[in-house]
Parts: sequence; C-alpha cells; structure tokens
Amino acid sequence: MMTGVSEREEEGFGVTLEELQMKMAEFARERDWDQFHSPRNLLLALVGEVGELSEIFQWRGEVPRGLPDWKDEEKQHLGEELSDVLLYLVRLSDICGIDLGKAALRKLDLNAIKYPVKLSKGSSKKYSQINNGDDCDTCGGSNGDSDGGGGGNGGAVGINNKDKRQ
Repeated sequence: MMTGVSEREEEGFGVTLEELQMKMAEFARERDWDQFHSPRNLLLALVGEVGELSEIFQWRGEVPRGLPDWKDEEKQHLGEELSDVLLYLVRLSDICGIDLGKAALRKLDLNAIKYPVKLSKGSSKKYSQINNGDDCDTCGGSNGDSDGGGGGNGGAVGINNKDKRQ
C-alpha cells in the first residue's frame, strides 16, 4: 500500500523522481488506471493542471519571491497544484520511457552552451540574439531551437517560451 512519506524523507533526504515515478505507477496500478494513462491523456491532464496553477496567479500582477503576502491556505493550495503538475509530468515521462532526471540535466547542459554566462548574464535575449544570430548546432531541434526559445530566458533557469514567428 502506498504511503505519503518515504523513509528517506523522514530522515531529512529529498524525494527523488524515481520514488515519485514508482509511487505514481503503484497508485495507478492499485486503481486499475493504467488503461487510461496513455501519453495523450496524461498530457491533456497535465495541461489542465497547468491551467489550474495559472488561475492561482491570474490577476495578481507580479508576485515577490517567497510569497510574503500570501496566507498559509493560499500557499498550501499552490503546493497542491504544483504537485499535480509535477506528478502528471513524472507519470507522462514514465509512460513515454523518458528518464526525466537525465533529460533535464542534458537540457541544462545544452542551454549552458546556448546561453554562455559571458554573453547572457543579466539578459533575457534569445540565444540567436546574443550569439549574433548564429544558431546552436549542438542544441537539437530545427534551427537549434529545442529549448522553446523565442522569448529569451525570461529569468528562469534554462527555460524559454517558444515563438516560431521569429
């Protein structure tokens, strides 16, 4: 039977993606939900959860780090919605046979190439703008745009918004 807290967590260690993956697989198996967990269905569920997460921030304007003005109940709700997104993402990667941890580390390495500190520090420009329009040959995707570039780094670590119009 699935429990909420692992021994590692009780001892002060963080939860791993592998632990979440195993717990999600067990959770689905116990309920006979594997039949519903196709990549498409999981992706659509993930998108729905991202929408619910977005609603929390809608109409709030910019929110300072740490959410100092938020009530405990609001932070708890945020944690629940963030968890929904994470759990669906972990389950989707498992069903697709993708090692999410390795894929994320690889992506960070690729983004480090596309956004060298020397050229991108303090800038939200797209890699093609900071590299004088040169495409990143080692970054994958068409035109090396596999990170979803287009809007610069937006202040997030290795994350960009895709805009195919550029």
